Amino acid sequence: MQQEDHGRQAREFLEASDSEFDAGDHLQASEKLWGAATHAVMAVALQRDWPCRSHRALSNTVSRLQQEFGALPLRAGFGVAEKFHRNFYHDEMQDYEIEADRPTVHEFVNSLLALLEQPAG
Repeated sequence: MQQEDHGRQAREFLEASDSEFDAGDHLQASEKLWGAATHAVMAVALQRDWPCRSHRALSNTVSRLQQEFGALPLRAGFGVAEKFHRNFYHDEMQDYEIEADRPTVHEFVNSLLALLEQPAG
């Protein structure tokens, strides 16, 4: 996949996660939210020619971006996305957590996708 494909997939997964949450399928919605986050990270990593083929590489990308764009709470956003990933397997999030944390992942994904419009630094 190319950078543009990952960006497009991130947007599609965000939409799909909202539909799944609205339908009451919190497990599938959680995994799609995680998918949106990872595809957004992969898109930015590819733009910068950084590795992105493992969870560790994705985490490292987010750390590098956090250093580059300190005003954006990227590490926190990625951490919340990981929480949704765990939720897919363990169904451990309460409804109030889901509602409180979903916007954080949306902001994280949208912040990363906005970075695609900027030249790599």
